[in-house]
Amino acid sequence: METPGSQSSLHRANLERVVRAVRRAGALTQAEIARATGLSAATVSNIVRELKDGGTVEVTPTSSGGRRARSVSLSGDAGIVVGVDFGHTHLRVAIGNLAHRVLAEEAEPLDVDASAAQGLERAEHLVKSLIAHEGIDARKIVGVGLGVPGPIDVESGLLGSTAILPGWAGTNPRDELAARLDVPVHVDNDANLGALGELVWGAGRGATDLAYIKVASGVGAGLVINGQIYRGPGGTAGEIGHITLDESGPVCRCGNRGCLETFTAHRYVLPLLHSAHGPDLTAPRMVRLARDGDVGCRRVIADVGRHIGTGVASLCNLLNPSRVVLGGDLAEAGELVLGPIRESVGRYAIPSAARQLEVVPGALGGRAEVLGALALVLSEMGDSTLLDGTVTGDGDTPGAG
Repeated sequence: METPGSQSSLHRANLERVVRAVRRAGALTQAEIARATGLSAATVSNIVRELKDGGTVEVTPTSSGGRRARSVSLSGDAGIVVGVDFGHTHLRVAIGNLAHRVLAEEAEPLDVDASAAQGLERAEHLVKSLIAHEGIDARKIVGVGLGVPGPIDVESGLLGSTAILPGWAGTNPRDELAARLDVPVHVDNDANLGALGELVWGAGRGATDLAYIKVASGVGAGLVINGQIYRGPGGTAGEIGHITLDESGPVCRCGNRGCLETFTAHRYVLPLLHSAHGPDLTAPRMVRLARDGDVGCRRVIADVGRHIGTGVASLCNLLNPSRVVLGGDLAEAGELVLGPIRESVGRYAIPSAARQLEVVPGALGGRAEVLGALALVLSEMGDSTLLDGTVTGDGDTPGAG
């Protein structure tokens, strides 16, 4: 039995520190592992060798700063993670391994009026279908990440009041999906998962403080502080869509007037163009028309950008992020929307915060949330099970050479 402070327990702790660093980043060189964990280069080298021999990690040649290096990632055979993303009109599922490789993805339309039971039944079917198609052993699944477009209590798993999926309010999709798939399920709202997806795979890579802004049927922000998602004690941090812009403005679904959402969300914006483009106009088509020169669509998108920029300016003044990533369909508008966002930030944010801020489009498009669901599992899972079968004899203590 290991005792606290013993050589074997310290060695086990070092193993877990290295595995945790690699698991969260996807792949790191040994030098990057040393910086992330505070362990010496020699200690990291010994641990990586031990983990490789035990089948926990894979080591491949790479380069860093023009010099040869070794990239360390978790073994592709170490386990499987699943991501499930429910949107206003879609269900998307992805399967990946612990080496951060996406193995399969599939999406299908979702009726917004469907009940939670119907939606979860479709998710169960799609997950099992993908697993069977890829020939994956279901026993290798270590967890499922679940994204929903609404306020979620991450402790209880309960979904709060939502007008986006009205048949879901008050349900516990985490526990219900866990019962259907018989694996642990981690749940979060779509904006937080979009932030995680862009942080790990997309336009947020390399940033430790960022905000991911998603404009769709609603408006939300996923906040990353010191490399971690910030949710707040009630799980409602990032509800940027309910910043008040005009106390005499339109009534919002939250009951207040003039929220940012009432000036930017698709449900409020698209009707402005119905007289010119008909009632079936969609956000992607609006963006395409704007890029092709339609002056009405360009004006609406520019106005939306200026309003988003006002909300982003408030984030800058409060949190001072280094990067804002715009997700959703509007990101495809490029500078037509990013330019007005920067204009408002420059006008309303503290100058020092505005100068440090980078505003960029998301790199993952509609995949951000489902990839973020994979990243959620990778960030929340424990490290002990990955070390089963790994030699854990005496080794170096932290900082030892």
